[in-house]
Amino acid sequence: MSARRLVRVSEAFFLQLDQQLGQDRGRNGEASATDFLVVDLPAVVERFATDFDELAEAVDGVAEVRMLVNTGRVVRAFAVFGLLVDDGSVELIGVEVDTD
Repeated sequence: MSARRLVRVSEAFFLQLDQQLGQDRGRNGEASATDFLVVDLPAVVERFATDFDELAEAVDGVAEVRMLVNTGRVVRAFAVFGLLVDDGSVELIGVEVDTD
């Protein structure tokens, strides 16, 4: 297990999430960006905070960029990308969601 790291979420992450899920729930109850942030993101942050070094490299040979691919509670599946920054913290820089 890695040392616990501080995790921040970048503006780019929020923009990507809003583009994919939108700010409001769909007509048939499809998840909104807020739903993902409240329900799925806390566990994602915890994984990046505690297990960053064990997560898969997003780019082979680039240990500073890791990804977590998992099933969600409000989306079918997701991939979140995190970047290790100079101060030892992790910045979540991207997200892809699968709602189908």
